[in-house]
Amino acid sequence: MSLLRPLSQRAERAERLEDCPLGVCDGSGWILDEQHNARECDCRQRRISRAAHARLGTGIPRRFRGVSFERKPICDLDPVILRHVRRFVADIDANLDGGRGLWFHGDVGTGKTSLAMLVAHAADAAGRSVGVYSVPHLLAEIRGTYDRDSTGSYLDLFSRLCTVDLLVLDDLGAEKTTEWVLEQLYSIVNERWQSSGSVLVTTNAPDPRQGTVIDQLRREIAEIKRLRQSDTRAEYLRDAAQSLERTVARLAALEALGETDPLIRLRGQLGARTVSRLVEICDDPIPIMGPDLRMAAGGA
Repeated sequence: MSLLRPLSQRAERAERLEDCPLGVCDGSGWILDEQHNARECDCRQRRISRAAHARLGTGIPRRFRGVSFERKPICDLDPVILRHVRRFVADIDANLDGGRGLWFHGDVGTGKTSLAMLVAHAADAAGRSVGVYSVPHLLAEIRGTYDRDSTGSYLDLFSRLCTVDLLVLDDLGAEKTTEWVLEQLYSIVNERWQSSGSVLVTTNAPDPRQGTVIDQLRREIAEIKRLRQSDTRAEYLRDAAQSLERTVARLAALEALGETDPLIRLRGQLGARTVSRLVEICDDPIPIMGPDLRMAAGGA
């Protein structure tokens, strides 16, 4: 037994070494120098953070647990975008420590969430704490803390949202905009901006099939013109129609500008303060446009 014990200890030590995400300590979180003085391994604070942020958010969904640069839909994305994401992932520790993030913006089903989960995987593999939320789910969880029977307080949830190494906010802008929603999003983003916390965001481009204010105004103009043909106050109705036509022209110019710059629409939807801080954390949104890959490939 005395001969086997050292081998067993060495095997146990090798197993623990694999548990250190940095491959430095024996898994205990401490390093002994030649004088047998102990100093803290960098992985210890990461372990503490991961434990403190356990069960934060939904975690990486099962559908995305095998996501990689070599698998669809990611391998089919724009190579320029993939090079940018590869560089971010390759230097994941420095990017998270520096409070840098990413922002993917584009059409539905183009791989934005897959890219976000790929980055979340890299952070998790590096031993960092990760919180993954669809924003509607996050807002529902915040509302849940107001319930007297809730197991957690709002302040506890807010603290963990603000201190996790990487916070993923998927489908930002999908929620109905209210003053309460804007205030919640601003509070979280602002706190992470102030503390140099990394944020990863995905946002959808507006659906062109949905009606807009301009569509509504055009319908009103058509109705006025119809009434003008049968109403005795034709002169008044004609003037009103012309005034509305000029309003539509001005709004159309603003809409066209907003289509080329997603930040214009997002400022109105999320609030200028929130968007400003997200841009400083993540830089400008990375456009990911194209057909819905889920429809084209049956859920890829």
